Amino acid sequence: QVQLVESGGGSVQAGGSLRLSCVASGYTYSVNCMGWYRVAPGNEREGVAAIYLDGGSTYYARSVKGRFTISQDNAKNTVYLQMNSLTPEDTAMYYCAADSCRDGSWPYNYWGQGTQVTVSS
Repeated sequence: QVQLVESGGGSVQAGGSLRLSCVASGYTYSVNCMGWYRVAPGNEREGVAAIYLDGGSTYYARSVKGRFTISQDNAKNTVYLQMNSLTPEDTAMYYCAADSCRDGSWPYNYWGQGTQVTVSS
C-alpha cells in the first residue's frame, strides 16, 4: 500500500499563488507516477497535472497549462503543485494520486484525503 498526504491548501485572492505538497509513504517503489486531481462543487473530478517519476514527463489539463507546474523531489518522496494566477474557477478540493503508470496514463490507484483550495474574487 501507498499512503499519500497532501498539504498546502488554503484561501487566496484571485491572482495569487499556492503550492500544494503530496508526501508518499509505504510501498513507494511500486509507483512511478503521481498527479493531482480536483473536484469542485457540482463538477466531476478533473485531472489537473501528472508527472512520471522516473523520467520527469509531465502532463497538464488544458485549463491549468501555463499557470500550474508539477514537480518532484524523489529524495523526499514528494510531489508539488505550484499554482499561479489562481482564479475562482480553481476553487476545489485537490487530491493527490499515485500509481504504476505507462504510456502517458494518469494515476488513480492510491489517493490522499485532499486539501481544499479556495480562491476569492
